[in-house]
Parts: sequence; structure tokens; C-alpha cells
Amino acid sequence: MGRHSRPQPAGRDPRTRRRGSTTAAAASAVCTVIGIVLLALGTPERYGPPPPSDTVSTPRTPPPDAPAGSERTPPLPRSAPTALNIPAIGLRTAHLVGLGLTPDRRLEAPREWEAVGWYTLGAAPGQVGPAVLAGHLDSPDGPAVFHRLGELRDGDAVSVERADGSVARFTVYAVEQHAKDDFPTQEVYGATSRPELRLITCGGAFDAATGHYTDNVVVRARLTAPSASPGSPAERW
Repeated sequence: MGRHSRPQPAGRDPRTRRRGSTTAAAASAVCTVIGIVLLALGTPERYGPPPPSDTVSTPRTPPPDAPAGSERTPPLPRSAPTALNIPAIGLRTAHLVGLGLTPDRRLEAPREWEAVGWYTLGAAPGQVGPAVLAGHLDSPDGPAVFHRLGELRDGDAVSVERADGSVARFTVYAVEQHAKDDFPTQEVYGATSRPELRLITCGGAFDAATGHYTDNVVVRARLTAPSASPGSPAERW
């Protein structure tokens, strides 16, 4: 799909369409993120992008529909994310873990279904560049942490609490779905001229033969508000 394309709408809960009769099959398989190795079972993903380290970093200007004011929002110094808040899909979690690369230089997957993984070799949320957070769509026992990620829409708010006590607030400007064998690696991992956020999980149909979903859902957002202390009225939703 194009940069601003969106998944085909199927109501506000896309899980009904995704899971269907594959629930039993999914119970013995994993939804890997961004075409990487499933650490829990040690099963290599058949699809996905080249390793993040292979990308060519080329700064890009914001698209015409970038959130107003994003050009003026100052970046933040590096600080690890400690919590993720997405009110539009009822998600608040402080279960964040660091992700690196596997021996074959693919991005790791979170070991726990409810954990959100931060790619620590990339930007931290609020720094200049794309900060990548990845999570599972579902698990053998049901929905996982990012099971509603595909419901996000342009203009939705995402905030990331950081270890230094600040909060990086982002506004969604694109929700996309890509086949894992046609993943836009450069656009997801390539350098940007201002702070951005990438939220990634699985999407599309579940392939019982491979034990994986066919696509990835990618949410793009830009830093659009000054940082604030956690617990401020804007954060107590």
C-alpha cells in the first residue's frame, strides 16, 4: 500500500475479521512482528523486511497532512520509554522491554504477549528519528497487547512516558497495512528530520500452514506537544 493508505475498514474491531475460524490454529502459533524471529518458539518468520541495519538513512520532509505544529515541536534528549498510553483503543501499559537484533540481524520479538518492545538501537520516543515500538496481535490465550492497533485513525493521540520523567506526545498521521514480503523498511526505519513514532504489529489473514499472519499493521505518528510530567490531567485518562 501507499504511504498514506489504510487497511480496509471492517468496523471498529478488526479482530473479528482477522481471527475468524483460525482461533484454534492461532493457539499453537505466534503472531510475529515486522517479519522477525519468534523468540518464544524459536520459529523463523518466512516474510518481512531486510534487517533494520540494512536501511539507508535519508531524512524526509513531513507529508502535507502532518499534524499542525509538528515542525515547531522541539525534540527531547534520549531517555528510555517506560509506559505507553493510547486512549482511543483503551491501551495503557508500563510493560515495556528493550529489543535488539537476532544473530541473523533481524529485530527481536517481545517474549511476552503483553509486552511492548522498544528497538533500543534506534531512536528513543521524542528523539529525532523514528522510534519503533512493536507488540503481538494475539496469543494462544486470546488478544495480546496490540490487538486493537489497527483501529487507530489519523489524529488519535499517543503518549509515551519516559525514564527521565517527561512525556512524549504524538499524533497519528497514517495507519497502513503491508504484506510482510513487501514491507517498506526504509520508510519505517529510515532517518527523519524530526521525532516520529512507529507502532507495529501483525495484520491481514492468518496462514495456518505457516503459523503467521500475512501482513503488518504500521501506525505512524509525530511528536506534536511539549513534554509534561506523568500524572498531569492530560495523562490521567
